[in-house]
Amino acid sequence: MNDTITVVGNVATDPEHRTLPSGVTVTNFRVASGTRRLDRQTNTWVDGPTNWYRVAAFRALGDNAAVSLHKGERVIVSGRLRLRAWENDGKRGMEAEIEAEALGHDLTFGSSRFERAQAKASSAASDRPAQVGEHGQPQDAWSAPDEPAPEASEGDGARELVEELATVAPF
Repeated sequence: MNDTITVVGNVATDPEHRTLPSGVTVTNFRVASGTRRLDRQTNTWVDGPTNWYRVAAFRALGDNAAVSLHKGERVIVSGRLRLRAWENDGKRGMEAEIEAEALGHDLTFGSSRFERAQAKASSAASDRPAQVGEHGQPQDAWSAPDEPAPEASEGDGARELVEELATVAPF
């Protein structure tokens, strides 16, 4: 089965991060996804059935999930759905597992702050000296070699850009 699924729900277990014998890292957790509807006769919210999913996030996605996601948080999971049969003490059942391709917080009820993960240094990169700019600062790989680093400012200039565009844009 190679079906793609997107689920919105709550992290129901503490994410467990581990390294497999092959050296690949994985983070596993469960997500509970349910529905609510307004009962117009009683004017109250009624919970519908809950679907449970086991989520497996591999490599960098799993590494980042392990430090970002916590039990009780509302998340969005997108990935490949796998149905697995199980048997335990004579009972049989099916379990839905999602091999995550993307994970994130659901921003409907809260906010989040993105922090870019630091790339792991390869042995070849760590053998080379870091490029240092004129004033002893690390040099940005995307900046011009002889261009000084920009001065720090309070804002990022977005407000000024929007104001400038508002004066010239015809909308």
